Amino acid sequence: MLRLSFLFAFLLVAAVPAWAQESEHPLPFLRVEGNQFVNEDGETVVLRGVSFSDPDKLEREGHWNKEYFEAAKAWNANVVRFPVHPSAWRNRGQQDYLALLDQGIQWAGELEMYVIIDWHSIGNLRTELFQHPMYHTTKTETFRFWQTIATRYRNNPVAAFYELFNEPTRYNGTLGRITWEQHKELMEEIIGIIYAHDRSVIPLVGGFNWAYDLTDVRYNPIAFPGVAYVAHPYPQKREQPWEEKWEADWGFVADTYPLIATEFGFMSADGRGAHIPVIGDETYGEAIISYFEQKGISWTAWVFDPVWSPQLIDNWDFEPTRQGQFFRDKMMELN
Repeated sequence: MLRLSFLFAFLLVAAVPAWAQESEHPLPFLRVEGNQFVNEDGETVVLRGVSFSDPDKLEREGHWNKEYFEAAKAWNANVVRFPVHPSAWRNRGQQDYLALLDQGIQWAGELEMYVIIDWHSIGNLRTELFQHPMYHTTKTETFRFWQTIATRYRNNPVAAFYELFNEPTRYNGTLGRITWEQHKELMEEIIGIIYAHDRSVIPLVGGFNWAYDLTDVRYNPIAFPGVAYVAHPYPQKREQPWEEKWEADWGFVADTYPLIATEFGFMSADGRGAHIPVIGDETYGEAIISYFEQKGISWTAWVFDPVWSPQLIDNWDFEPTRQGQFFRDKMMELN
């Protein structure tokens, strides 16, 4: 009996990711306090970093390695975002994908960067209609994904944020109808599942218009404590002057709740992969960063990849693009 008990205990330890076997973690836990993120000492924390491309893509191309994380840290990032496409989650398989996340969270922690895990779907979760096959998921798969993630990374301060659904959109009605109340109910269902496993994490909730519009939060916020909101304020979402429109559309949320822009950025119209709504220049860059600083808004610029656009890096030597140079300079100055 003693031998069997020992074997069972050994198997339990062996099944736990390496980071979970550490007695101490490299970063303090974060929590929501009013409209701010704070650490264990109650000090305000503003996060500024980059969004990676999908870990599955990076691993297949040979770039899911510590060098990639070290390059982001060299830009003075203090947070990185992992966009997990539902199709990649299924195609790679849960256990193999979790191994990628385990390693990424370990590297990020060693380099003192927090992690946002993002369920990277675009579309209408109520109707289960999506903008592209890579984003296709179901309510059940989404619930199970977050149950799995919350169980695996419970009480890990590095995996500090869960972005529940990347970009909700009706796509001009082509993906069916969904109200804020219906979307809110789905997000609250996910938060309830997460909190049943782990209360140390901060759920992130975006609004419609591809995570741009948070106007419904003013009168009907998420009915859970400890939640923060997401904006994706690309330059062409609104015409100049931007600031009053940003304030009305999503910025007002930062007066009451923490807000983090998990995607934004710019590129020239003749750049590789240029598309609406990302075309812009440093005029937009200066305006959005100034607005973030005024409001205490955290951010991760999109995207730390030389192919996906708007690119922050030009190649796998991590040479910055035009926007990459801009946001690298801002992180070096502000973090």
